[in-house]
Amino acid sequence: MHTDPAGRRSVECDLEGRRSGPTIRATFAGIAGARRRIAMGVGAAVTAMIPAACQPTGPAAGGRSAAQASDSTPPAWEWSMERITQTVNAARAGKSLRPASWPGGARVAVLFSFDVDNETVNLRFAQPTIGELSQGQYGARRGLERVVSTIDRYQIPATFFIPAVSLRLTPEMAGVIQKAGHHEFAVHGWIHEMNSSLDGPTEKRLVQQAMTELEQMTGYKPVGYRAPSWNFSPNTLAILRELGFLYDSSLMADDDPYEIDSGGAPTGIVELPVEWILDEAPLVNPRGNAYATPRELAQVWMDEFDKAYEERGMFILTTHPHLIGHRSRIVALEQLIEHIRSKPGVWFATHRQAAEYVKGITPAG
Repeated sequence: MHTDPAGRRSVECDLEGRRSGPTIRATFAGIAGARRRIAMGVGAAVTAMIPAACQPTGPAAGGRSAAQASDSTPPAWEWSMERITQTVNAARAGKSLRPASWPGGARVAVLFSFDVDNETVNLRFAQPTIGELSQGQYGARRGLERVVSTIDRYQIPATFFIPAVSLRLTPEMAGVIQKAGHHEFAVHGWIHEMNSSLDGPTEKRLVQQAMTELEQMTGYKPVGYRAPSWNFSPNTLAILRELGFLYDSSLMADDDPYEIDSGGAPTGIVELPVEWILDEAPLVNPRGNAYATPRELAQVWMDEFDKAYEERGMFILTTHPHLIGHRSRIVALEQLIEHIRSKPGVWFATHRQAAEYVKGITPAG
């Protein structure tokens, strides 16, 4: 999903370019990164990258992107209540899908997900640098194998959300993931594009391309989607419905699974919610302004799991092989797994298994 080793984007624009606040503030790291690129002759592109990475995602119509729609959008305090309601209801948490119990009488469901972004986090802005591409390649060359070896040692199934271009660049990753026979492949865009800023036809074309490529390269037809920007455009939900996805894992309205509503009506799509607390990317950049050590991360994750266990809910973790796969960082994952395994009544599942279970489609295996 993320990372910007040069620190180009602000505190309020996350490392993927997902907007996490109403404004974009330049940081000293961002200024330094911009200066470095200006010296390389690409300063204009970097300057444009900051707003492009954090496009507003207000209401739009006719397949326009959110950025296009925002040009003529009045401030929210001038909106009618009807417009406010229509906006928030475009994609909203509906019926809770947390079951009374998990398979086998387990009291908590644990879902591990890995976003295998690798070079695409740098390629997607069309101004790649050799150094940053090499950081992404680490995920394919070393990180993924270390991640898969860790979870396979504990016989834990997981879901791998992969931009299609990432797998095209290193197709042997499919075999590494498939070796255990119980992991899931899911869609994470074509080239980790900022889907929330695309027009409808372009966004749909890229999702379709990604689906086709993943199936051709893995033999597995994906049923799950995670937006590269952890955000929806005004068209994303309709695209997912049209293409027949079972679940999404991009939104943040709950700790536990729910059905996504649109315009007040159920869509049938299961949401397996994510959260920045349960994602290592914002906090593992040692050149950033919010660095946390792997052991500090592990403690946050263990605390989150303990509450999920107490509430008989769901725990979903998102990490990235090119980040968590480093030697010191894999320790955080190992510590978390050991902590979880110390508790009785834990159901480890792929995202697909969990979505099918809460919808009652098939018995979970």
